[in-house]
Amino acid sequence: MQEKSLQYDYSIAKLFLYSMLVFGFIGMLIGVVLALQLAFPSLNYIAGEYGIFGRLRPLHTNGIIYGFTISGIWCAWYYLGQRVLKITYFEHPFLRFIGFLHFWSYIVLMILAVLTLFGGLTQSKEYAELIWPLDLLVVLVWVLWGISLFGSMGVRREKTIYISLWYFIATFTAIAVLYIFNNLAIPTYLVTGVGSLWHSISLYAGSNDAMVQWWWGHNAVAFVFTSGIIAIIYYFLPKESGQPIFSYKLTLFSFWSLMFVYIWAGGHHVIYSTVPDWVQTLGSIFSVILILPSWGTAINMLLTMRGQWHQLKESPLIKFLVLASTFYMLATLEGPIQSIKSVNALAHFTDWIIGHVHDAALGWVGFTIIAATYHMLPRIFKREIYSKKIIEIQFWIMTIGIILYFSSMWIAGITQGMMWRDVDQYGNLTYQFIDTVTKLHPYYVIRGIGGAMYLIGFMMFIYNVFMSITAAKKIEREPNYASPMGA
Repeated sequence: MQEKSLQYDYSIAKLFLYSMLVFGFIGMLIGVVLALQLAFPSLNYIAGEYGIFGRLRPLHTNGIIYGFTISGIWCAWYYLGQRVLKITYFEHPFLRFIGFLHFWSYIVLMILAVLTLFGGLTQSKEYAELIWPLDLLVVLVWVLWGISLFGSMGVRREKTIYISLWYFIATFTAIAVLYIFNNLAIPTYLVTGVGSLWHSISLYAGSNDAMVQWWWGHNAVAFVFTSGIIAIIYYFLPKESGQPIFSYKLTLFSFWSLMFVYIWAGGHHVIYSTVPDWVQTLGSIFSVILILPSWGTAINMLLTMRGQWHQLKESPLIKFLVLASTFYMLATLEGPIQSIKSVNALAHFTDWIIGHVHDAALGWVGFTIIAATYHMLPRIFKREIYSKKIIEIQFWIMTIGIILYFSSMWIAGITQGMMWRDVDQYGNLTYQFIDTVTKLHPYYVIRGIGGAMYLIGFMMFIYNVFMSITAAKKIEREPNYASPMGA
């Protein structure tokens, strides 16, 4: 059967597209509230204990990482997986059933995650806050994706495994191992018969717990924000631009280098702590080495556009994808610089780290998923994108918002670091902690404005998607590459 005669089943991709929009909006809205709470502390008390920063922050981080980003990755998988493997779920009812079971199990998990985190039930581990019963459900959801992933490859017509699938496999495998090991815990009630049923104690203690936690914590970013998003852009940038990837050999070099190096970089989160010095040094060294595979990937993306830079003027989707690649280059240079011990002495615990995380999350992850969604819309719903003008305005509002966000946090972070380290002629600290808080207030306000602009852009995105689905002009056949869009 030829590819053109295949009728792809987009029903599962649609569900994950909808969840991506919902979780993205909720996660970003909470993020803006949190940013404003830091600038105006009285906002912490708008909803009693349920409105304080410490209660809302896990909802924000989990909502963006495991709601918005994971939904975007899985939407892309259920869309492009069929296309690059030359299969359709209409022919494979078992895989179709697994896909729907995967989605609804995931939705149940996310609802329970919101309820428990909002209720203050947490393991108190960064990016691993969910209580132990939900950890078991996470494993189930992840296994279901694995069945879909490897099951689809097992029945493929196309024998070559496209590079995007390599990155999906890496995402699945690494997260599976890292999540399980970091969340090994003993439910105290089941052992002792006292206390809360939801409480558990980590299988590790002290420095060992810190090392395992940041082995996971950093690589949750590595294999969700990085490998999962690289999988998306390696498909959608060539498809939208009509250009082949610049170098397939470079994709493989970058892939294997990234897989080997990234896994050892988590130690840079515990520099100047009680963990062994060799762990800290190993994290620093491998973080600096990460520049090579990361820039190899980013340069490969940008060189895919060689000779076609005029598309930046013509296509807002290409703007999103090219700027996403640029933000990826920025973030993967900034992170290794912050991992150098002498720099880390200044940067650690400051808002510069927050700026680094968000130029990656907002620019690299957000822009890639947004562009991928716009590319999928005409092909899934057989309608033009409702408004090109909205995309253009959205792009510039969100870009300005990102710049305001990360630049204010860079300035705030470096200011913090310098003030914390400043001593007088007697070796006493020049500033009290409250002095830094007062000094940084304007930058927190700017961060809140930047986050609000990004949220406004995302709301425009939701509106454009909704109108594209319901009111845009129908198209008779699937476009070859550039997505059709209205005025």
